[in-house]
Amino acid sequence: MGLRIIIASTIMKKSFAVFIGGVVVGVAIFASLYAPAARANFLNDFMSGISSFFSPSATSTARGTSTAQAPVPLYQPAIDYERAVVAAVKKAEPAVVAITITKNVPIIENCPSRPFGNLPREFQQFFGDMPEFFTPCQRGTEKQDVGGGSGFVISSDGLVLTNRHVVSDTKASYTVFTNDGKKYEAKILARDPVQDLAILKIDAKGLTTVELGDSDSVELGQTAIAIGNALGEFRNTVSAGVISGLARTVTASGGDTVETITGVLQTDAAINPGNSGGPLLNLRGEVIGINTAIASDAQNVGFAIPVNRAKRAITSVKNTGEIQTPFLGVRYVLITPEVAKKQKIGVEYGALVRGTGDGPAVAPGSPAEKAGVLAEDIILDVGGKKVDKDHPLVDIIAGRNVDESVTLTVRRGTKTITLTVTLTKRPNE
Repeated sequence: MGLRIIIASTIMKKSFAVFIGGVVVGVAIFASLYAPAARANFLNDFMSGISSFFSPSATSTARGTSTAQAPVPLYQPAIDYERAVVAAVKKAEPAVVAITITKNVPIIENCPSRPFGNLPREFQQFFGDMPEFFTPCQRGTEKQDVGGGSGFVISSDGLVLTNRHVVSDTKASYTVFTNDGKKYEAKILARDPVQDLAILKIDAKGLTTVELGDSDSVELGQTAIAIGNALGEFRNTVSAGVISGLARTVTASGGDTVETITGVLQTDAAINPGNSGGPLLNLRGEVIGINTAIASDAQNVGFAIPVNRAKRAITSVKNTGEIQTPFLGVRYVLITPEVAKKQKIGVEYGALVRGTGDGPAVAPGSPAEKAGVLAEDIILDVGGKKVDKDHPLVDIIAGRNVDESVTLTVRRGTKTITLTVTLTKRPNE
């Protein structure tokens, strides 16, 4: 088959040469009608074109051009983008820390065992000389690194923000490694009872801190940069991508815990195990999110808590030494158009106050009960902010302050009423 192609190609070239020869004669006759100078230029250009067909390399050499292509310069905006990413990383990286989890774990060894040693002596003789058996047994404990995560410095005197699930084990000890390689024992100041956030304290002064951005201004498609202790081993690993989604609701699991997280940012910047608690940056090097979770059955689908949620927790710890979370005291079903249609509810948004197997619709003694909220009420808005899938009730309440009074617009039956409630500090569970 290859031979046939080569032959057909050769025959075609000879036929074409005969055709070109006829054309050259005709053009020469035509050119003779014009002035000599024009005639010479015309014939030179024409013959140069014919020559390039049969010998392209010879033509290019004759014209003094090089056969090697010159390198194509990078598109300037791409260079600017790369510089911006590098500058953002350099700005935030000194404040990013690695967190190591250490715990006493049992030392397990194989110990000699006599499986029939508990039998009466007169029965043991029937088994004769038995082979030696070994069974696992504990011989004390030893400290081992059992996990790791990330965090970032939020005050020069040693406050570090991370995820609650990174430091959830109350029996473990935690060590913080700063970017300059120094090692500090960490004390857990506060674990947020609602959000996956925690604040640690290390004994250090003059630390470099991050700059907190505004997560409310984040837009789809904007650049996102993740930094963290990837796999608990590779410190200050950097990955870049974009914001892929806003106000996502995900159910995250790890260890023995399962938690639903609402209102999180989605990004395709690679977030690996060990990145939890690290910062998600914008191109200005500002923190816009706290890396929290990944979709294990997908590629580059990660989630981060918007940093504006953490600002309230940071302020609370600085002022009170703990994270104080506002508390309303209701269980509810978030109403969507689908829920409204299925349950024949007259509105397509709001929070339907309804009890579950975990407890009543309205917690006894709660601010909601004192304000007069009843089971099967529908809370339509809080302080003028509409309750819907993009703004669930828990997020709206979390954005308020302890001891703050807010107005609830409530639908009860066919009537719409207004209630005033004073939020309190969430009780310890």
